Amino acid sequence: MTGTADRPDGRPPRSAEMVNQVEGYLLWQARVAEAEQRARAFTEPMQWLTTAQREEIEKHYVRDCLLRARGDLQRVADRCRALREEYEERYRQLRARCLAFVLTALAVLAAAGVFALAVARP
Repeated sequence: MTGTADRPDGRPPRSAEMVNQVEGYLLWQARVAEAEQRARAFTEPMQWLTTAQREEIEKHYVRDCLLRARGDLQRVADRCRALREEYEERYRQLRARCLAFVLTALAVLAAAGVFALAVARP
């Protein structure tokens, strides 16, 4: 778990952050268990291997699986960050357009009101 010293702002983690950390930890442990199970299944038909050889192959297999999984997760996280930035920029543009539309509408209404008052006066 991430403690106060691990955070840049020095504050304790919020409960949502804690839940995300626990979930991430559990998902990674499931990935480790799956890699270990696949490694055992990979070496199982190789009856000629000694115990030490089997353990070494399984260790390398697990390491390779986890490196690949970490790379996949990093690519997904990078893409999520890029999409978030893209959507935030689109949201800022939409907000600016809506504000411009509202200000334009108010200006037109104000001009119409001034015109109506000018016409109504003799």
